[in-house]
Amino acid sequence: MSRLTAFALLIGRLAAHGALRRPRPLSLADRLAAFPRDGWPVEKPVRIFWNDRQVPFIDAGTDADLAVALGGVHAHLRLAQIEMARRISQGRLAETVGEIGLGIDRMVRTLDPGRAVPKIIEALPAETRAWLDGFARGISHYQAKVAKLPLEFSMLGLAPAPWTIADLLTFGRLAGVDISWMVWFRLLGLKRGPDWPKLWRRILDADLGSGGTSAFADGAAADSVFAATLRSGSNSLAVSAWRSASGGALIASDPHLSLMQPGPWLIAGFGSPSYHAVGLMFPGLPFVALGRNEGIGWGGTNLHATSSELVALPAEARGGLRERVETIRVRWSRPRRQRVRESAHGPVVSDLPGATAAGRDLALRWVGHMPSDESTAMLRLLRARDWEDFVGAVDSFAVPAQRMLYADAQGRIGTALAARFPRWRRDPPAEIWTAPAEMADWGALLSARTLPSAFDPESGFIASANERPRPESAIVGHYFAPPDRKLRIDALLGGLPKAEVADLMRILRDVRWRPAEEMRANLLSWLDADTAAARGKREEELVAALRVWNCDYAADSRGALAFELISCGLARAMISAERRAALSIAWGTRRLLWEEIVAADSDARRAALRRALREAARAAPPAGGWGTIHRLRLGHPLSRFPLLGRAAPGRDLPGAGSSETLLKTAHPLTDRRHAASYGSSARHVSDLADLDRNYFALPGGQDGWIGSANFGDQTEAWTRGEFVAVPMRIETVAAQFPHRIELLP
Repeated sequence: MSRLTAFALLIGRLAAHGALRRPRPLSLADRLAAFPRDGWPVEKPVRIFWNDRQVPFIDAGTDADLAVALGGVHAHLRLAQIEMARRISQGRLAETVGEIGLGIDRMVRTLDPGRAVPKIIEALPAETRAWLDGFARGISHYQAKVAKLPLEFSMLGLAPAPWTIADLLTFGRLAGVDISWMVWFRLLGLKRGPDWPKLWRRILDADLGSGGTSAFADGAAADSVFAATLRSGSNSLAVSAWRSASGGALIASDPHLSLMQPGPWLIAGFGSPSYHAVGLMFPGLPFVALGRNEGIGWGGTNLHATSSELVALPAEARGGLRERVETIRVRWSRPRRQRVRESAHGPVVSDLPGATAAGRDLALRWVGHMPSDESTAMLRLLRARDWEDFVGAVDSFAVPAQRMLYADAQGRIGTALAARFPRWRRDPPAEIWTAPAEMADWGALLSARTLPSAFDPESGFIASANERPRPESAIVGHYFAPPDRKLRIDALLGGLPKAEVADLMRILRDVRWRPAEEMRANLLSWLDADTAAARGKREEELVAALRVWNCDYAADSRGALAFELISCGLARAMISAERRAALSIAWGTRRLLWEEIVAADSDARRAALRRALREAARAAPPAGGWGTIHRLRLGHPLSRFPLLGRAAPGRDLPGAGSSETLLKTAHPLTDRRHAASYGSSARHVSDLADLDRNYFALPGGQDGWIGSANFGDQTEAWTRGEFVAVPMRIETVAAQFPHRIELLP
């Protein structure tokens, strides 16, 4: 069956299950009334305070009760979302969406993210095991006792099943996949010409890695699961007390993930005898990923570390490969059987569609296939009070590799690498894969205590934005973002004599891309030199807008619109589609394309620019700026399907920012109306001088229940730069969070 046919059948069958009916609107009072109150597996009553955005603060008498209540809160806010994540992480998507999910299931069954989970569970400390078990029991209890399950359960045929520790850890492992995979699988699908060695060198040297089109045969499906799990970017910054207007250290984070609703984050606060924190949590995982406790605050960005190796197996190794057969159940169709081959180094990933390597068998060796204990690391982080506690906590953290930022109540800041990977060779790899004899030493993995760190820097601030680390004692990886965002944060912070919370909020929303200044100057010089060109009124209007553009990607910027339209046309006219596809594997795609345009023959460039300007004038809306074609489109996954969107209508607003700005709203090189694919997916700012000065924002809303008043109620506030205050003092919480419920034993 073709993907188009499977897609059409999916729409028809979901429509038959009520997907075309718009659900009844539910107020905050309606939603909280639906929260089961009795029979909870807790020792004492647990109070949960809620603000008007449906952000909870849990006040529990015991740590065990807190874990259970957290599970209940996650289930209340995101039950359908976390159930789908559970199934995706186990390669069971086709059970719900039919044949259209087979591509993702085959990929997940091969990559096997949960491989190490049984050994991880065996080694868990008793305290960690109890915490995870309590969280799982909280989800299960809510699911069993709630009067009505989310609409997605009936539509997708989701049968409620108890949650287990293994479910949580497998889901967590999928969220920790190596960002290098996105690079490798796309590169494996490229046609190799005589210029391959040069192209490979450019990829390694130009900090390339994300973007473009997947090489998988089921490209859209593969990209969707990678985008939903890989931490494709992020900005984070910390400011020392002596550079802070309040006299306390400041910390801020802006994680970059898929833009959707419900989003990849929820906001929560809680207190118990051992834990007192507020922050951003990944739905379905019982830890604060970005936030603070009473003593420290933490943020982070994807380190872009290489924690995997593709191993080219010799031909004689084929006889020693193990095989297993996976049976994939498919909704509305027959089961499928999949053969998965295993080597001593890991699964043979070259068996996946589109990942072939000229007849080579490629095995994937990944740190995530080895036991590690991120759960205990995050629990220790929740209790950390100083720098030593912080480094000790993240030392056992392996995947996903993170650059963690730190600030404490004494006004100090720092950064450490929360990752585990082998000691890579300093010479760049000659190929995507390595021979077994050339593999790295996997016997002694580096970790936070053996990797570079920094504490109390002289500058008084630290910024991280997925840039290539400075040469240190260890090679971290090979694929990094250009340093533009990091340099922009440094410039903005360096220009402040004393930073305030409001300054950090503005920095997270900055939309200026300084490298565009040189590109804009190039364009104008080429346009001015072409005195023989005859231009129409609309073409002259675009050139005039480009002249006054300050390289700011505000939604109303006509200059940003002109720059993107002309640049898009110029790249299409001068660079072949195949070449653009190869260069679009990069974070630095625009830089690489521009290098080729600048180096091109001037006569060819002049003709191409004339054509690009004519096309830009035709494509440009008669009025309005960048946001007329660059959209912030937030909707439930159902809203992307024809007809089904009526059940969960999304929002379509003018978008600010771009793929390169601090306010990231990633987009392809295009002259058409489009939606940002991923980017800034949450915001956090805390002042460590005051327990109550913690601020968060989501681009959509807190509640994942279709029809809820809090489903997308933060969107306009997000575009205006507004934040939600989440205090930590229980008396402040009681005063500012007016809605409360009590969970009873």
